[in-house]
Amino acid sequence: MTGFALGAEQEQWCGQLRELSATRLRPLADKGEPGRVNRPLLAELGALGLLDRLFASGALELCLLRESLAYGCTEAETALALQGLGAHPVLSAGTDAQRERWLPQVRAGRAVAAFALSEPGAGSDAAALALAAEPDAGAGPGAAGGWRLSGEKCWISNAPEADFYTVFARTGEGPGAKGVTAFLVPADRPGLSGEPLEMLSPHPIGRLVFDGVPVGPEDLLGRPGRGFAVAMATLNLFRPSVGAFAVGMARAALDATLAHTASRTAFGGVLGDLQAVGHRVAEMATRTEAARLLVYAAAGAYDAGDADVPRRSAMAKLLATETAQYVVDHAVQLHGAAALRRGHLLEHLYREVRAPRIYEGASEVQRTIIARELYR
Repeated sequence: MTGFALGAEQEQWCGQLRELSATRLRPLADKGEPGRVNRPLLAELGALGLLDRLFASGALELCLLRESLAYGCTEAETALALQGLGAHPVLSAGTDAQRERWLPQVRAGRAVAAFALSEPGAGSDAAALALAAEPDAGAGPGAAGGWRLSGEKCWISNAPEADFYTVFARTGEGPGAKGVTAFLVPADRPGLSGEPLEMLSPHPIGRLVFDGVPVGPEDLLGRPGRGFAVAMATLNLFRPSVGAFAVGMARAALDATLAHTASRTAFGGVLGDLQAVGHRVAEMATRTEAARLLVYAAAGAYDAGDADVPRRSAMAKLLATETAQYVVDHAVQLHGAAALRRGHLLEHLYREVRAPRIYEGASEVQRTIIARELYR
């Protein structure tokens, strides 16, 4: 990559990914049930080696992967990204035994991972978690014997169908973020239950209930009281790639709009000949390119180990997701009523594009992070 221009090999790889998403992944996505984990789609992502690339790649490659898949099949992109989000803490903070047990299954698309951070009263304010990890009285105090998890998680992608959850709970070593610990909790643990939630987004989202779920030292991801750092390390990697997902959707909407306005006749010519239309498409294209460059810059900063990764990641997610909302909305407007019909690409993107401005830190949270880093 030279500056912010992709090299020939990267461009070729992205083109191959767009082709795969349209020819191999889109048909499997179409057969899936909205709101349910699509296991055949995950298995195909594994068979194609894309889940391997997910865990072997740096931030830039992750962004290229997500943007290219999102262009042709948002369901495949999201399925891949959720595997990474749920399993990255195992890769970065897990024990050898945890990695050996779960990561090969995740890479193959046979085990479904989930990242369980949000709660009914702690969405954007992740440090305000209330899920309690109480010392297990029957096994001894603290890390020597284990804990019992009691409380709820809500708006958890892949819940309640995941095979394991990266769970963040309050062990109380300190106030706020200092008292949060990360655990790997298999879905078959006694006391763990859940239910799906009907949401606007087509991918599965659910609620989890922890009724004295037992966890031990072997389930720790990192050290007690250090779970918030595990969560933030994961989010700092994935936030720019959420921006890449948004850029992929924006580029798909933009290309659809260019094709439509270049061929649709109206008022004695084609729509693209109207200055108002041409200027709007130019604005859509400019904003999309600006968002793409900021995403790549943030990914490059992450891969280089720069100190300002939190600020850059927040900027990338903020600009890209807000831009995608703008571009898709204007694409719908320029297409007219046809874009609102079920099954139309833009009807699908219109439903998909809204959630990224909320999850993994809402736009307001990203602005807070950026301001805090600027004043630091």
